[in-house]
Amino acid sequence: MLRTLETGPGSFAGWLARRYVWLLDAGVPRLRRTALRNLSMALPELDAAGRKRVVDGVFRSIARLLVAFARFPRIDGRNVGQWIRCEGREHLEEGLRLGRGVLVATGHLGNWELSAFAHALMTGPMYVVARPLDNPRLDALVARRRALSGNRTIQKKDFARGILKALAANQVVGVLVDQNSTPEHGVFTDFFGIPACTNAGFARLAAHSGAAVIVGCALWSEEERRCVLRFYPRVEISGDPQADTQRLQRRLEDIIRKHPDQWLWIHRRWKTRPPGEAPLYE
Repeated sequence: MLRTLETGPGSFAGWLARRYVWLLDAGVPRLRRTALRNLSMALPELDAAGRKRVVDGVFRSIARLLVAFARFPRIDGRNVGQWIRCEGREHLEEGLRLGRGVLVATGHLGNWELSAFAHALMTGPMYVVARPLDNPRLDALVARRRALSGNRTIQKKDFARGILKALAANQVVGVLVDQNSTPEHGVFTDFFGIPACTNAGFARLAAHSGAAVIVGCALWSEEERRCVLRFYPRVEISGDPQADTQRLQRRLEDIIRKHPDQWLWIHRRWKTRPPGEAPLYE
């Protein structure tokens, strides 16, 4: 599939990617059901038509991500500006001047693959925490493409040691912090008014390392027809994992509310429930 998107006119690749995503939507109907369920809980002010518009937008966003990922071998320092531009770089540079590394909290929002890839071309290589894919051949393919711009991967199974080592060298580390967690690794935070189990490891590592923490996301701009990689002001880390994790989730929620059709609502974010609560999904 990636090879069919890698060459040829960008408009055709975009059309083809939307067809692939349409097949995914039609072939795995539970994804749309999950998204609609999430939206009914998190954004109850939306009517049925509004929820459908958001979910349709989510699949379009996935299609844009596929096209960018397929074309990583063709994106370099000379043409990266056609794909993405950067805002708020001063927040990243301020964090690096402190000398203890920078932790970039991000989520499955906008084009998170292009965000990390382009970061290396626009500001310098970074470390990215990733979970190995179940298919070894696919995992190897993804890892090779992610590394084309100079980034390095920290495997999730050994993420604490890898992150601390990178931060000690005053490097930038990007971590996805918007997924459901299990009770043994997470704390319950308020996310769109619903208790959500969130991994507290990020907050603990931030406090332990003294690294600067910022939020960064690559969001699609319809007006510019490219992404905008936005870095936001530093997030205060108090050393309280519950409070710090909540603060990060609140920052992400604020961004998602402004760009709801670019967040991965198809993920069962509220799967883990507090003790005694009934499941929220079928």
